[in-house]
This record gives sequence, structure tokens and C-alpha cells, in this order.
Amino acid sequence: MSSKLAQNGPIYALLTVISIVVLFPFLWMITTALKDPTKIFMFPPQWIPDPFVWSNFVNVFIKQPNFLLYFWNSLYIAAVVTIGTCLISALAGYAFAKISFKLRNVIFLILLSGMMIPTEVTAIPMFVWMTKLGLADTHFPLVFPPMLGREGLFGVFLLRQFFITVPGELDEAAKIDGCTPWKTFWRIMLPLAGPSLSTLAIFTFLHSWDNYFDPLIFISTDKLFTLPVGLKLFTDAAGTEWNLLMAASVLATLPLMLVFFFAQKRFIEGVAMTGLK
Repeated sequence: MSSKLAQNGPIYALLTVISIVVLFPFLWMITTALKDPTKIFMFPPQWIPDPFVWSNFVNVFIKQPNFLLYFWNSLYIAAVVTIGTCLISALAGYAFAKISFKLRNVIFLILLSGMMIPTEVTAIPMFVWMTKLGLADTHFPLVFPPMLGREGLFGVFLLRQFFITVPGELDEAAKIDGCTPWKTFWRIMLPLAGPSLSTLAIFTFLHSWDNYFDPLIFISTDKLFTLPVGLKLFTDAAGTEWNLLMAASVLATLPLMLVFFFAQKRFIEGVAMTGLK
């Protein structure tokens, strides 16, 4: 045991240093959220707040009375986008992997080419289109286009690659048992895709939750703002209230941590267990 530890010691040391570097901004955010405003920029830095100012979290809601509304907007938008993206990607990925039809590979390559188009390129045409449809100042542009955008295309690619690895004997056995392609997908393929769906859910929820560009363009009504835009409101002409901004940021990271915890747990379970039972 000791020889193995000595052999892997440099690797553990390197991983420890990398972890400290990665966690440093998060730790700084937490400590700043608990500091008095006069002690935020002390030198040398005060790593442990003295005293702990828990009232910063209460003052977040005093400074921005609509903070809970922004939180709810981001939460339900991210949830709907994640569920919709996973469902559409699973259906399309299964079709491209297991169902034969004309020009299947050509259509798939055309869809993948859409991933190379930056979001900023399509922002103006999308805004004009949504304005003409009367959907500009609503949550519609934040919910449905992403399902068919780059996130959705990535999901189609991810799920297609997974379904290709599933042995064809499962499809043949399902057909012998009288299953239609629809039943085969819901009862056999979709449960097996749990690890891939968990991975897609993590990335999709994270991107939707942190999306600042689209709400800034499409939303102009205060009550429709999402959290990324709402956090910007802690900066005004008088400056930035860093203690309140960091406290709000801590609250904003909680759903991400929960989603990552549960989805990562499901992902690990899927890797640990074999797909064929």
C-alpha cells in the first residue's frame, strides 16, 4: 500500500494543486458573501470572515425584491429545456441509429453542421423572427429554440452514438416479442440510455441556467428576467455591492450543485452497472 501511495504521490499532489486552483473562485465567492463590505478588499486577504455577516443573504432580497421571481424563471426555463432536449434528442438519436430510411446519414451530417454556426450569428435573424411572431418579450425564445439548437444537436449526436453501441440482438428480440419500434424505444432503449441522458441533462441544465446572452436580447420586462440578468442589477451607477452580488451568486449555484449531484450519481450508477441485464 505504501509503495503504491509513493508511486502515485506526484499524481495526487498535482491533482490537489489543480483542485485548489479550480475551487479558489468558488471559495472566494463564499467568503465574500459572508464579509462586511469594508473587509472585502483587505490586504492581506481575510480568508475567514470575522464576523460572519449572514444578513447579506437577507439583504439580497431587500436589494432586489424580484430575486425569487428571477430564480423561478431560470429554474422552470432550465427544467423545461432540459426535459425537452433530452426527449427530442433521445427520439432523434434512436431514429438515426436504429431505423433505416433514405438519406439517413446525409441528413445527420447536415444537422451536425448546424453545430458549427455560432449563436451570435443567428441572434439577429432569430430576434427579427420572434418580433414578427409577437414572441420577443416572452420566455418562448429561451425555451423552444434551444431544444432544436446547438444543445439539441449535441444531444442527438450523443444519443445516436450510444444507441449505435446497443447490440442489434435487443431489437430483434423485441420484434420477436411483438414490440413496435415505439415500444422498443420506450421500454428497452430509453432505460438503457440513462447514463447518456444524465450527461446530456447536466450540460443542458448548466447552459440554460447560465445563459446570459439570449435573455439580454429577447427580454425587456423586469418580471421576465432570469438570474444571470438579475445578478447584473446588483451593479449600478454607484458601483457594485460585492457582498450582495456574491451572496446572490451563492444562492444561484445551489440548483446547479443539486442537479450535478443527482445526475452524476445516476451517471456513475449507469457506468457501474452493465447495460444488458
